[in-house]
Amino acid sequence: MSTTSFGAPGEPEDATAVRVRKAARALPRHDLGHAYGHVSARLDADSFLVCPPKPMGLIEPGEPCTVVPVDGPLPDGVLGEVRMHQQIYKRRPDVGGVIRTFVHSVLTLSTMRRTPKVRHGFGAYFRPQAALWDDPLLVRNDEAAAGVADTLGEGRAVVLRGNGLVACGTSVEEAAVMVFYLDQAARTELSVLACAANPDIEPVEFTPEQAEARDTSSGMIFERMWDYLTDGDPE
Repeated sequence: MSTTSFGAPGEPEDATAVRVRKAARALPRHDLGHAYGHVSARLDADSFLVCPPKPMGLIEPGEPCTVVPVDGPLPDGVLGEVRMHQQIYKRRPDVGGVIRTFVHSVLTLSTMRRTPKVRHGFGAYFRPQAALWDDPLLVRNDEAAAGVADTLGEGRAVVLRGNGLVACGTSVEEAAVMVFYLDQAARTELSVLACAANPDIEPVEFTPEQAEARDTSSGMIFERMWDYLTDGDPE
């Protein structure tokens, strides 16, 4: 996984909280979330900060986030599916941000047990394609959360069949960008499937070599997308 310039080692907790709140508000603004979901950012090897347990678009500037241990029970008031964040941080020291959200295009594909293939540049970040957790139930126990994290493996996103997605990145900003990228890839995949019955259309995919080359953070592409996603945010 590539790295970006977001955040800084040892930054104050309140600065991390600003980044978490901005990511949370950005998602519903771009139809990448609704009343359910949560955003977190790693604080250190043993803890992370999660957004308030309310619709992400309604989180107010300065509203307190909650420190959650990577190991141990969830603090009072923290939503049950935050266990998935715990299990991912536990397995992936490279991960600095995790987002659990619902995106219509991704969810629709998942009901066919599909995730997007690498058909354009955005899809390359999930090469060969995002993992699928083939269980439609809410993930509210440690065993299921561990299963989701194991299914994610070293990838950037895992799709939960009929139940949204979890994305991650080296920072919470990068995780938010990955949600946008996965939505774009899923929209393309749905369009390709809709055209598949036409014999004159031959959908193509990137080769593994092309996908690897396109999986890049150079040119500040993550930073520019973050600026787009958070433009106008009150913080």
